Amino acid sequence: MTTTYDPSHPNYFDEADFRHELTRVYELCHGCRVCVGLCPSFPSLFDAIDAKDGDTGALSKLEQDLVVDECFGCKMCYVKCPYVPPHEWELDFPRLMLRAKAIKVRHGEQSIRQRLTDQALARTDLVGGLSVALSTFVNKAVGARDSVARQAMQRTVGISQHRLLPPYAKVRFTTWFKNRLRPFIKDRKAKVSVFPTCFIEYMEPGIGKDLVGVYEHNHVECSLPEGAKCCGAPWLHQGNVEQFRAQASRNVDILIKEVKMGRDIVVSQPTCAYVIKKDYPQYLRTEDSKEVSAHTYDASEFLVKMHKNGGGIELDFNGDLVDEVTYHAACHLQAQNVGLKGRDLIKLTGAKVNVVSKCSGIDGTWGYRSENYAASKKLSGALASKIKKTKYEMLAGECLLANTAITEETEEKVFHPIEILARAYGLKKE
Repeated sequence: MTTTYDPSHPNYFDEADFRHELTRVYELCHGCRVCVGLCPSFPSLFDAIDAKDGDTGALSKLEQDLVVDECFGCKMCYVKCPYVPPHEWELDFPRLMLRAKAIKVRHGEQSIRQRLTDQALARTDLVGGLSVALSTFVNKAVGARDSVARQAMQRTVGISQHRLLPPYAKVRFTTWFKNRLRPFIKDRKAKVSVFPTCFIEYMEPGIGKDLVGVYEHNHVECSLPEGAKCCGAPWLHQGNVEQFRAQASRNVDILIKEVKMGRDIVVSQPTCAYVIKKDYPQYLRTEDSKEVSAHTYDASEFLVKMHKNGGGIELDFNGDLVDEVTYHAACHLQAQNVGLKGRDLIKLTGAKVNVVSKCSGIDGTWGYRSENYAASKKLSGALASKIKKTKYEMLAGECLLANTAITEETEEKVFHPIEILARAYGLKKE
């Protein structure tokens, strides 16, 4: 059996080999059970094995695949599991689930509806570009969850009509960046290239503007990786390895040029940062992808690194300050194993920060699918309950996907830590 999770391995797409590996991993998980509370996959797995008197090999294909279907790819196994590589047991549950989905795609086992949903969710640049150009019409059509347009979306491409969708901006972030008057950076401390995630590019350019403002306030020169597109996470999470590799390869070719010019890559969305740091080297296996990974930082992570390494960041907080913030520790941020740097940034402003660590149930595109909505709501509802038990003036979190789910549950805006820093500096005019 193949314990490797490298898609270039000759046995990666072999069904029989995969089933043997699935049985091995399921048996190890059943004997440990430390992950039982993370997601629906593990209770389903343990119940099925217990019903077979502990015989993991007796599970049917249907029972095995239910565990795969219920995995939403939060990556929290990397935080909780004691057997992840380089442990001798080489237990990498998240990548095994991705392998399962990749085999399903390779063997053409998806329904037409599933393929349509995959395409609708993965072609973020196409959909985003058109939606910004037609934002007045699009926002009106999809903003009301009981609208005819949302009902049609659910019936055709499988995106839940009940899920809150963020509105599209009128001007793309990269358009704003290219047209702005660029300031001279006095006493420059660093140079970065801002990777414009789909959310910032098409939906939340204000966060990108705040990021640039905060970085330049701290004497960091900002540029854009010309031509960079979506990180490719939607393709990867639905098992389309070929499309993901193509997307990753194009981005690496662009990002490595930035790195060679002495710039680090900063990313404000944890999922995208995780993909560039962890998945690009795993799936491309090139020196350029490894080099790009080594120079990629979460947006908050980079500033805290500056602060702790003696370069320092400005602490002249003369703007709007808050006394207490509740901060959501996003799953894909925790999986990067860099610490909660957004929390640390907010603390620098003098605010007390309450940390809530629980999955929002979105996880890339999983929570947007109509068939997953009910399960996703259970998770986001539990997260909202934990948030409501804390005291706060403002909600914060790095993951814009999770933030939308929190807003859906609480009807409150969730701010990126960079936005809070911009207000504390007095950079936010409105």
